[in-house]
Amino acid sequence: MPGTNLTRDEARVRSQLVSDVSYDVQLDLTTGQTTFSTTTTARFGAAQEGASTFIDFIGTSVEQIVLNGESLDPATHVADARISLPGLQARNELTVRATGTYMNTGEGLHRFVDPADGEVYLYTQFEVPDSRRMFVVFEQPDIKAEFTFTVTAPAHWQVISCSPTPEPTPVARADGDESAAPAATWAFEATPRISSYVTALVAGPYDVVRDTVSTRAGEIPLGIFSRRSLTPYVDHDNLFDCTKRGFAFFEEEFDQPFPFAKYDQVFTPEYNMGAMENVGAVTFHEMYVFRAKVSDALVERRALTILHELAHMWFGNLVTMTWWDDLWLNESFAEWASTTAQAEATRWESAWTTFATAEKAWAYRQDQLSSTHPIAADIRDLHDVETNFDGITYAKGASVLKQLVAYVGREAFRDGIRAYFAKHAWGNTTIGDLMTELEATSGRDLGRWQQLWLEQAGVNTLTPDLSVVDGVIESAAIVQTAPADLPVLRPHRLAVGCYALQGDSLVRVARHEVDVDGGRTELPMLVGQPVPDLLLVNDDDLAYAKLRLDERSLATVVEHPRAFTDSLPRALALATAWDMTRDAQMRARDYVALALRAIDGEADATLLRVLLGQLSTALAAYVAPDHRAEARATVAAELRRLVETAAPGGDAQLQLVSALASISRRPEDLDLLEGLYAGELVLDGLAVDTDMRWTLLTALATAGRVGRAEVEAELGRDRTASGQEHAAVAVAALPTAEAKAEAWRRGVEDGSESNTIVGATGQGFTRVHDVTLLEPYVERYFAMLRDMWARHSFALAEVVADAFYPMPLADRRLLDATSAWLTANADAPSGLVRAISEHRDTVERALRVQTRDASA
Repeated sequence: MPGTNLTRDEARVRSQLVSDVSYDVQLDLTTGQTTFSTTTTARFGAAQEGASTFIDFIGTSVEQIVLNGESLDPATHVADARISLPGLQARNELTVRATGTYMNTGEGLHRFVDPADGEVYLYTQFEVPDSRRMFVVFEQPDIKAEFTFTVTAPAHWQVISCSPTPEPTPVARADGDESAAPAATWAFEATPRISSYVTALVAGPYDVVRDTVSTRAGEIPLGIFSRRSLTPYVDHDNLFDCTKRGFAFFEEEFDQPFPFAKYDQVFTPEYNMGAMENVGAVTFHEMYVFRAKVSDALVERRALTILHELAHMWFGNLVTMTWWDDLWLNESFAEWASTTAQAEATRWESAWTTFATAEKAWAYRQDQLSSTHPIAADIRDLHDVETNFDGITYAKGASVLKQLVAYVGREAFRDGIRAYFAKHAWGNTTIGDLMTELEATSGRDLGRWQQLWLEQAGVNTLTPDLSVVDGVIESAAIVQTAPADLPVLRPHRLAVGCYALQGDSLVRVARHEVDVDGGRTELPMLVGQPVPDLLLVNDDDLAYAKLRLDERSLATVVEHPRAFTDSLPRALALATAWDMTRDAQMRARDYVALALRAIDGEADATLLRVLLGQLSTALAAYVAPDHRAEARATVAAELRRLVETAAPGGDAQLQLVSALASISRRPEDLDLLEGLYAGELVLDGLAVDTDMRWTLLTALATAGRVGRAEVEAELGRDRTASGQEHAAVAVAALPTAEAKAEAWRRGVEDGSESNTIVGATGQGFTRVHDVTLLEPYVERYFAMLRDMWARHSFALAEVVADAFYPMPLADRRLLDATSAWLTANADAPSGLVRAISEHRDTVERALRVQTRDASA
C-alpha cells in the first residue's frame, strides 16, 4: 500500500490525465479543538474519458464523496492518503466533505495555544506534501490550479490567505443560541494558477501593521502579523524597509513585476523551518521577533530570510518546478538571489562573507557525509524529497550558482534569468529550461558544466603547489583532487590572491582570475614573482571547493589571523584551517589556539558566531579525551578575559558571555554566571534581559548549581511560548539520572508534546558535563527508533532521531552501536536510515580527529 507516499511515476501519469483544475475549499474552524470541517469541490478536465485516478487527503475521516453527481462510498474509495476517482468524464466535478486534524508538529494546519493569554493561533505549512492535510487536492507541484478559500472562524480573528483578505460576514447563531461565540465567514477571491504547496491559511487574533510598496504593478499592500503577546517586540519599520528594498531589487534584476496582489508576512509559533514562501502570505519562525538583545548575526540572518522568501515569489511561485527533482533550483536560486540583494541593496554589504562563513560551510559538511547526493537529486517519491531539505539543496546549490555567475558572467546570467521568467511565467519547468536561456545569453555550452556540477556528488580540494628558490616562485600550479569514492574533477572559475604582510596588515598585492580544470592547472603569471606571505587559491570565494594552504601561507594565518583588512579572505583562511582540522590534518588543540587568537577583536558577527561554535565542537568532540579538561580550562580562561575586556553593550560582549556560559565548569566562571543571574554582579553594557537570564540559568542548571524549583520560578516570570521552550531545555539539562529519565519520557515516549518542546527537551537531554549520564541511553536509543518513526509524522520523527542521539559520548561504543543498527536495519525507512547514517559519519570523523589530536 502507498501509505502517504507518492512516486514520481504516479505523479507523471496523473499530470498527463488531469488538467485545468480549480478548487473551492470551505473550512469551518469553529467545530472543536482537535479537528475542523473541510469541504472541497474540485473541477478538472480528464484527457481520457472513462479513466481512473486518485486525489489526496490526510485527515480524521471522509464523510461524503460525490463525483459528477454520483455518490461514492468512502469505505471503498478511501485508502491510505488517497480517494479513488473512477470513470472520469471530459469535465469533472468532485465534492468531498471531510474532517481534518489539527497538527502540533509544524505540518499541515498547526494549532497553537498561547500560554500568555490562552488565545488560539493557526497557520499552515504545506511543503512538501501537506496541503492534503487541510483540503482534498492533487498534491504535486505541476498540477497548478486556482484556489478559492471560504473560511468560518471566530469573529475576532484575523484570517489570511494568498488572496487579499475580504470583509468578514457575521454568522448567525444557531437557533438563536446566545451562548455561542460570535463567528464570521471570510470568502476569498480565487488565486492565480499556483501549486498547492504554496497556498496558505493563517488564522487567529494576530495583530497587524500595514503599509504599501510601489511596484511596476502598482501599489502592493503589505502586512506584518504577529501574536498579540509578541507585538511589542516587532520592529515593523526595519522589516518593511528590508522588504521594500527587496521588491525594488528583484523587479529590476528579474525585469518582471511582482506577480501577486498583496504581500503579508506572518510570524508564527512552533515553526519547523526559518520561513515558507506561501504566495502573498509568507510565514516566519518567531525567533525573528526579538524579545531581547540578540546578536547582529541573527539580525542579518533575518534580513536574508526576508529576501529569500521574497525571491521565491518569482522563482518557485510564478515559475515552479515540474517535480521535486528541481527543489534545489527553487532553494538555491533564492539563496543566491537573496544574498546578492543583501550585498547590493541593504546595509549588509559583507553578505558574501556571511555566505562563505555559514552557508557554504554547511554545504561542505553535508557534501562530506555518506548521505551526500547530486544537487539535481534523483527524487523517486515524496519520501526522498522530505530528506532533501539539506545543505546540498540550499547551500551547495547556491554556491554552484555563484560559480555559474562567475563562469558565464553576471550580465549574461541576469539576461538569461529575465528570459526564463518571460517565457515560463505561471508554468512549470525543469533545469533544462533555465540552461537553455543561459546558453543563449552567454554563448557557452553548459552541457558538460551541468553534468559535472549538478549531476555528480562530492566536493573537490584545491591545493597550491609552489616551487620557491631564494624567495622567488620558480613554478606554481593548483592541484585539484577528489575523494576516491566520488572521483569527479570539475571546472572552476576562481581568483588567486597574493597577500603581503605590511606592518600589522595583510594586504592583497595581486589578483589573477583563472579557469581551473583537470588535475593540475599551471599559474604562469606567478612565475618569477616574490613568494607572497599568503597565497589564497579561491580569493573572493567564487568557486565551490575545499581549500588548502601552502606551508608559508598556513604559518602566516596561524601567526597573524587578525591581520586581514577584509573579512572575506579572513573567513576563507580560517575556514581552511577548520577544514584541515576536521580532516585530521591539523591538531584540534592547534586549531583551538588559532581560533582563540582569531576571535580577539573579531567584528564580523557571523564569523565570530561560527568561530565560537567551532571552538565548542572542538572541545566537545575533537580534542582527545585525555587533553579535553585542560583545553576546556584554557578556552574558558581566555573567554573570561575577553568577556571582561569586551566593549560594553557590543555584539562581541553578548556572544562571548553566551559562549562562556555554554562551556563553564570552573567554579570561578559559574560564580560569575550566578552573580550575573542574581544581579549581584554587573558587566557594564550587558543587558541581563529575558533571553540572557535563560542562558545563564540553563548553564547553572547543567552544572547542578540550580534545580527544578529555580527553573519553574523563572518560568513563572516568563509565561510565554519561548519561556516554555527555555524551561524544557533547562529542566532536561539538570545533571541527574532522574532528570534525564524524565526528559527521555517526555521527548521520546510521551508523544503528546509539540515539535518545539520535543526539540528543546532533546537539546537539554544531551547537554551534559558528565557524559556517563547518557551511557544508559545508547541501547535505548536504537531500540526505540523504528517504532518511534512509525508513530510520528516525518517532521516530528526527524526531531526525535536528531535531538536524542547521545552525540556527547562520541566514543567507540557509540560508533559500534550506530553501525550495528544500520547493518541490522537496512530495510528501515530511507529518512531514518539517512539520519542515523549521518550520525555515524559524525562520530567516525570525531574519532579520527581525536586520534590526530592525541599524536605528537
